[in-house]
Amino acid sequence: MTEPTAPQPIGVVWSPEARAELRAIDRETAMQILHCLDRYLANRTGDVKKLKPPFTGFRLRCGDHRVFFDERDESIAITGVRHRREAYRS
Repeated sequence: MTEPTAPQPIGVVWSPEARAELRAIDRETAMQILHCLDRYLANRTGDVKKLKPPFTGFRLRCGDHRVFFDERDESIAITGVRHRREAYRS
């Protein structure tokens, strides 16, 4: 019996807006978001959904915050980190 293989490592590209949004969050919550993102990247597990129009890409739910990203060939591009209250407002 073979052991399950770990997913291939994946690169992360942060948009300037996403970095600013993460920095605006208190440190403890930001660390929880980064831990949630790290778990998704390592195991591809987490509450991820493909967004419906007019939105594009995917969202990862991390407590009361949402991490928005687009998947590329061997990386993901994080486009936003927002509180659920403001996550889907235009």
